[in-house]
Order: sequence, then structure tokens, then C-alpha cells
Amino acid sequence: MNLPLVQPAPVRPASARRAVLARRVRLLVAATIAYNVAEAVVAITAGTIASSTALIGFGLDSVIEVSSAAAVAWQFAGRDPEAREKMALRVIAVSFFALAAYVTVESVRALIGGAEAEHSSIGLILAALSLLIMPFLSYAQRSAGRELGSRSAVADSKQTLLCTYLSAVLLVGLGLNSLFGWSWADPLAALVIAAVAVKEGREAWRGDTCCTPAAGLAPPGPVSGTCADGCCTAGDAR
Repeated sequence: MNLPLVQPAPVRPASARRAVLARRVRLLVAATIAYNVAEAVVAITAGTIASSTALIGFGLDSVIEVSSAAAVAWQFAGRDPEAREKMALRVIAVSFFALAAYVTVESVRALIGGAEAEHSSIGLILAALSLLIMPFLSYAQRSAGRELGSRSAVADSKQTLLCTYLSAVLLVGLGLNSLFGWSWADPLAALVIAAVAVKEGREAWRGDTCCTPAAGLAPPGPVSGTCADGCCTAGDAR
């Protein structure tokens, strides 16, 4: 007796999945840009009012975030995002280096006798909001970028994650300054963030942010690159 054949579940074409992931990256980048524009305006304004170099620096970091996200948006706006990836990575790397340089200069200036910042309720609220929002944006973009195999999307997600660290630094620094008058806490922690920014900038410049797309998504032909940071496939446990 012939048994009825069981029809296998239809497999979604790899090209369709790549299109979905690319659209997701574009939406996440747009959300990141919108939030960081608002964040930059609020932080720089509040920092100027309170004479807070930490707040102003945080606002300028948001401007750098926008340039990084815009580079990824430009990449995925083209018909062949892979062809634009190297240039996007260069822009992201330079953004990391610029952020590290600014944070280092301002931190050293604050440590050797910069102007003391005043209490800023707006700054505290902004830092707390960013500490809640940015990790979700970073995780979502990193997941989509890893599955797609996009080095620039993963690099930009690291830029967003770095903004999370800066949010924590800002919150602690403003809090300690408001509660105890410890003006040295923020610049010391910011120097650690600057070191991380240099590391991430070097990785973005070399392209050591992601390796290959998830199985079934890779285009025909060999794939180059190293598996830095363990981001080779979407099935990665990290």
C-alpha cells in the first residue's frame, strides 16, 4: 500500500529573508537616529545651562551616534549593501576614535581643574532613559546584523551599546556630584569608556565585527573576514 507523501514545509527563500533583515536594520537605524537627535538637543542644552562637561560630552556622543547610524542607513539604502560596507565601517571607526579623543580631552581637563557642574534634574532623567532604551536598540540591531552577516550593522550596534555605558557613567557621575560633590567620579569612569571606544574603533576599521551570515543566507562565493567577537551566526549563544 502506498502511503501518502508528506509535503515538507515550504522553505523561505534566502533572498526574501535577507530582504526582511535589511528592512529591519533600516528601521532600527532610523529609530536610533531619531532618539539620538532628541538626546543630543536635550543633553547639550541641559549641559550648557548646568555648565556640565559630562552632559555636553554625552550630547556630542549622540551626534556621533547619528553619524554612525546614518552611515549604516546609507549602506542599506543602496541596491548592493555589501558594496558599501567598507566605507560605512570607516565612518563608524572614525566616529569611535573621535568620541574617544573628545572624552579623553574633556576628562583630563575636568580632572585638572575644570569648572564644577551644577545639579541637573533633566540630565539625570535623560541618562536614566537612555540606560533603559539603548540596550534594546543595540541588541535588536546586533541580532539582525549577525544573522544578515553585516559587519557595519554589528559595528553600529556596538556604538549604540557604548552609548549605554556612557549613560551609566553620566548617571553615576551626575548622581555623585549632586549627592556628595564628587566631581572626579565622572571623568575617571569616562576614561575607561574612551579606552573601550578605541578598541571598538580598531575592530570596526579592520572589519573584525562579524564573520559570515547565518546558514542559508550567505550569497554564493567565498566569504572573507574573521570571526571576531563570536558573531558568526544567528545561532550563536552570545
